[in-house]
Amino acid sequence: MDPTRLFPELQFQFARSGGKGGQNVNKVASKAELYFDIPNSQVLTAEEKAVLLDKLSNKLTSEGVLVLYHQTERSQLVNRDKVTEKFYLLIRKAFEKPKPRKATRPTKASQEEKRQEKQRRGEVKAGRKKVDY
Repeated sequence: MDPTRLFPELQFQFARSGGKGGQNVNKVASKAELYFDIPNSQVLTAEEKAVLLDKLSNKLTSEGVLVLYHQTERSQLVNRDKVTEKFYLLIRKAFEKPKPRKATRPTKASQEEKRQEKQRRGEVKAGRKKVDY
């Protein structure tokens, strides 16, 4: 899945951001907000939509709209570029297939080490008991 094909469906809004910038903060809407409506996307297949809705559920509104923002820079254009980059990384990561885990067995040495440690712990705990005379 090539995330760059989603660009026409991205919607941007700009707002005043906090932080550094002096008087600029009060005058310029430099915070960039990105909105991507997953359920109504014309570019994504039903399967891709299901994957995104599942994996990005904590970043979605109740309508299934992905909302991201960036406000650390003073420039509106730079913030827009950074939030777009953040969006592409998020989409790319959502579609990555996890590497399958290869089942392995503990080595003889590690099993023996574990046994020895258990023995030591048992001795330490036994040393805490009251002694009967």
